[in-house]
Amino acid sequence: MRRVLTSTTYDSPPNPNELPVIRPGAEPFDPERAWMLHSQVSVRPEPFGALLYHFGNRRLSFLKERLLLDLVQVLGDHSSARAAYVALGIPATDWPRYDTALRALVASGILASAPNPSTKESS
Repeated sequence: MRRVLTSTTYDSPPNPNELPVIRPGAEPFDPERAWMLHSQVSVRPEPFGALLYHFGNRRLSFLKERLLLDLVQVLGDHSSARAAYVALGIPATDWPRYDTALRALVASGILASAPNPSTKESS
């Protein structure tokens, strides 16, 4: 099975007054919940996929597939990760692979839980 995500942290020399934003016991990834990019994450699309940089914890992640980039970008528009998979036409046989990638992005703080789009107020 091909990995679709690489995550690396590039830190400047440790500063004891700056603690990383990642919280111990961060919420676990649940594909039946709504997720979105963290507000402190910047996305830079690349031919191979994308670079994601979290300004809060200085974590750099590499997405190795354009489809994973598309998924990450539309997560906030759907009621769950599963709904986003279906909307993008990702076959159910590939869902475990994308679950693994999104689980790593949640653990690194790149993705955050989102309010359910069906409960958001209309503007």
